[in-house]
Amino acid sequence: MPLQEIADGVLVHESACIQSNCVIVRGDEGALLIDPGITRDELAGIARALDERGLPVVAGFATHPDWDHVLWHPALGDAQRYGTADCAATIRAFVGRDGWRAELADYLPPEFADDIPMELLGDITPLSPGAAHIPWAGPRIRIIEHRAHAPGHAALLIEDAGVLVAGDMLSDALIPFLDLDAAQPLDDYLGALSRFEEIADAVRTIVPGHGSVGDGQALRDRIALDTAYIEALQRGREPDDPRIGPDAPLDWMADVHRAQLQRLRDRIEPR
Repeated sequence: MPLQEIADGVLVHESACIQSNCVIVRGDEGALLIDPGITRDELAGIARALDERGLPVVAGFATHPDWDHVLWHPALGDAQRYGTADCAATIRAFVGRDGWRAELADYLPPEFADDIPMELLGDITPLSPGAAHIPWAGPRIRIIEHRAHAPGHAALLIEDAGVLVAGDMLSDALIPFLDLDAAQPLDDYLGALSRFEEIADAVRTIVPGHGSVGDGQALRDRIALDTAYIEALQRGREPDDPRIGPDAPLDWMADVHRAQLQRLRDRIEPR
């Protein structure tokens, strides 16, 4: 898919793999890439498209440590790739384990698995704990770190453009994916949604890690939908959520929901 300009100086590439979105921000000296992916050909294509625009890659950012958000390709160069301290520590610990490639293979979409580059996976430079902005020569990008979905997850607000890059949240296709290793996964998720609600007036465009780009009203609608999903789980009720219904955009999302629900039940009543 070609690059799509969604705001002045902000472009998006949507992967064929789970509608994964790479966000590109034009800076004074080149481009910042947020969560580039997914396949080798797509990553090389992003590099070519930026070269045609005269935009060298000067920095990268991973919103969180899931494999599909810490990818890279040699064609993108050797720019510094940033993440929060917890994000960097989590992915470094993972790739430092023996057998991590075999472990990861179980999570890769089989139709894309052979085309996903692993050579530069997770080479993330940690920012200082509590860092408020990305250190680069370009538009101010605020870091909104929270504990929902994954350790060290960060949403990014491109302030002047009013673009919120949400990472793996606020999707019209994916339900909230909880970090079920966290002590309070439901409360963590609601806390992050509350932070998004606080900045909603500053957002004109929302880009989820997977799914469709939306406007400011879409942001509010998705906050409400995700909040309703989490609150239903808290009350032990089945969520009324179109992303797991008969007309869901992804037919396997209902399976994810059932597995997630079982994990939550097991936490309360261990087998």
